This record gives sequence, C-alpha cells and structure tokens, in this order.
Amino acid sequence: MTETTVSPIDQAADRILDAYATGVPCEPVRDLITSTDAAYAVQDRLTGHWLAQGRRLVGRKIGLTSAAVQEQLGVDSPDFGMLFADMAVPDGAEIPAGAVLQARAEAEVALVLEHDLTHERHTVADLIRAVAFVLPAIEVVGSRIRDWDITLADTVADNASCGMYVLGNRPARLSDVDLRLCGMVVERRGEQLSTGTGAACLGHPLNAALWLADTLVRVGRPLRAGDTVLTGALGPMVPAVPGDVLEARVDGLGDVRVAFAKEEA
Repeated sequence: MTETTVSPIDQAADRILDAYATGVPCEPVRDLITSTDAAYAVQDRLTGHWLAQGRRLVGRKIGLTSAAVQEQLGVDSPDFGMLFADMAVPDGAEIPAGAVLQARAEAEVALVLEHDLTHERHTVADLIRAVAFVLPAIEVVGSRIRDWDITLADTVADNASCGMYVLGNRPARLSDVDLRLCGMVVERRGEQLSTGTGAACLGHPLNAALWLADTLVRVGRPLRAGDTVLTGALGPMVPAVPGDVLEARVDGLGDVRVAFAKEEA
C-alpha cells in the first residue's frame, strides 16, 4: 500500500487551520515554505477551504505598506490577504474575546469599488473611476503564529495576519478628501495611542490600491465591483486587550470605533 505524502503547502495550511480551530497560536510555518510564492499558495489553500465552508469573499486587505515594517521584514513591497463577510464588524460593536488571536489594531482608509479592476496595468484614473466611496476603517489584525514571531512567509501564509475589520458609516467621495495629507489618530477612551497620515501608506493610499489591483490580476483574483479594499495602516499598530474601546479619526472621513469584550462568552 502506497503512503500518502502531505505536501509542505498542506502541512502549513493545516497548522494554521488548527490554530483557528483550537484558539491556540501555532508555531511559525517558515520551516515548511521557502518562498513568497509558496506562502501565497498556503493562503490560497486556506481561501479555498473557507470558500468551500460557505464564507463570502468581499474584498482584500493590504499589509506591509510602512517603509519601517518592510525594512524590518526585509521586503520591498506590500502583501495582501482576503476579507470575508464574517470579518466585518459594525461601527461601535464589540468583538467577542478570543475571536481574533493576539489582536492588535490599526487605522486605515477603506475604498469601496463601483467597477471591476481587471486590466493588466491600471492607471490612477482607472482606480479613481472605479472607487464608489471612501470610509475610515479599523483593521483588527491578528496572528495565528505564536507570539507574533513572523517573517514575510509566515504573515502571507496566515492571510496577511488579518482578523476582523470595522468600517465607518459616512461615505465620502475621493474628490472631497486629500488622502495623502489626511491626519489620523487612534485613541483609547481619550488617550492618544497612534498618529499618522495618508502619506505613511506607500506615500498615498491610492498607490497601495494600484499595487493591489495589478497584483491580483496577475494571480487571477481581480478586484470586482462591490469589493472593499483596506489600503494599509496610516500609523503604528496598537495592542487591543479585553475591555478596550478604540476610536480612530481620519481627517475628512470622520471616525470609527470598536470595542473588545472583557470575557469570553
């Protein structure tokens, strides 16, 4: 009888899925995968698993848009992960304890698309025409990898360390806000935790979105009308602990809030 060999891609995916199932962070997966392409293959395997489970893909997140974080991980480009409908949290709502492993939070600009982006190479004009409106957002990032002990391969495989996200509810037009110069602040009950500007996101959030649109066409998963794009952090991540209430304000876009439950239900 021939033994079935489990590929390193499947082993890495299984390790991450086990962390999701048990709520216990796993060891890094970089011992199983040796390239960025392999890491995205793990992410794609996980995406296929979640789609087969009935989850609905509603957008993408962009990570590693900060020059400092890129330098830390030894990379020169962002990464991306998948957004599913059940990751969306209403503005001001509470996230149950344990729902996101090792949670942290960052403020971002979210784009919601009105048209598909399917060209091999997009222009800024293509992107502007495709954007229906802009919203402030909080991304609640999380890592299934123990102690956030991540390299590029680990975070890419782990869906770019995505957890949940919160969108503001007052849409703005691109023409009404300067996304490069807009200031951002994250506060915990009035205590300032993080500040930044749109320029911290690859120089401009639209730069990040352009990179994403072109990259997703190359990998066969182009952005579609209705998709939400989290364009990347405008400032440093902040820890999110049980009992926290975090509020992010972005100039020209308003505010958005999220709470974290004190106890697991």
